[in-house]
Amino acid sequence: MTQACRRCIYDANTPGISFDAEGICNYCRSHEQMEMEYPTGEAGRKKLEELAAKIKQDQKKREFDCVIGVSGGCDSSFLCHIAKEELGLRPLAVHFDNTWNSKIAVENIHRVLRKLDIELWTYVMDNDEWNDLARSFLKASVPEIDALTDVALTTTLYMAAEKYKIKYIFNGHSFRTEGMTPLGWFYFDGKYIQSIHDAYGSMPMERFPNLWLSTWMKWLLQDYKRLRPLYYVDYRKDETKKMLAEKYDWQWYGGHHMENRYTVFCDNYILPRKFGIDIRYVEFSALIRSGQMTREDALEKIKEPPEFDEEILTEVKKRLDLTDEEFDQVIGQPKRNYRDFKTYHETFRRLRPFFYLMYKTNRVPKSFYLKYTK
Repeated sequence: MTQACRRCIYDANTPGISFDAEGICNYCRSHEQMEMEYPTGEAGRKKLEELAAKIKQDQKKREFDCVIGVSGGCDSSFLCHIAKEELGLRPLAVHFDNTWNSKIAVENIHRVLRKLDIELWTYVMDNDEWNDLARSFLKASVPEIDALTDVALTTTLYMAAEKYKIKYIFNGHSFRTEGMTPLGWFYFDGKYIQSIHDAYGSMPMERFPNLWLSTWMKWLLQDYKRLRPLYYVDYRKDETKKMLAEKYDWQWYGGHHMENRYTVFCDNYILPRKFGIDIRYVEFSALIRSGQMTREDALEKIKEPPEFDEEILTEVKKRLDLTDEEFDQVIGQPKRNYRDFKTYHETFRRLRPFFYLMYKTNRVPKSFYLKYTK
């Protein structure tokens, strides 16, 4: 019988997992450590207020205090609310449009930002180039097919910060609701994207905002702070969705990261069917650890297949110009991973002491330091 964590729903099949004498996994223990490092309640509120005061002082001669990546989702919408309404900051909302946004997500972005009077800066991807990159990742047969969006958004946030001379970059991630992805499931960096594109792409990569190491190092040394304010908030997802709906006419889009149709295809179709990866394990385990879901409920819900609208599959084939036969051929290819391509991973490992300093000075997330420099 496969050993499972006694607290969350991770089991021995989870990459990088270990269990202590009490049968609790290392991911749950990491969650406990982060709870101490990032307190909520009065201590968390004090931390946020001190941070906001410093940001206002540092940015007083600028038009904006911080940049916030927005998607129309719950996390980023809530972060905009906190930054403007509760902390009194002047955020600039930044959006990377990979041309696959759902209608609800687009409406959410505009409704929330309009009511909060927050300006929006958007980088729109060239559709043909994006489709070429997306096809490349499918042909490469690696699980990181949505890495393009993550890398591009990170780069876009830096671009906006540099353009408007903003030193603070806010991210809407919360380990209490989103969790920590198991080590070994996903890896992505700019060199990885380039090597896959070199192998399978058919057109130049000109518009895609890739995160080259040289450019990133320049930004790191310029002291841009990457912060996750929701780490200090007692973030109750169901309550937050109700608040956003009542205050901003915000709409729920059906599930975690389902505000983007290509992400739905990646998370709810390709990953579970080809790679055996169900990202709901990450979300459900996080909600269990933070007391927002019972382990019993999670184990029941995980038995159901991820929700997926077959119309999205039709759209993917059409937009990526893949016949049914070509798509089936892509799906049937042997699985590969980042070790089969050129990446920056060895460089990150060699620079582990440097990135420790970057983590301690809020220039890279702790998750990057833990996952990418080992």
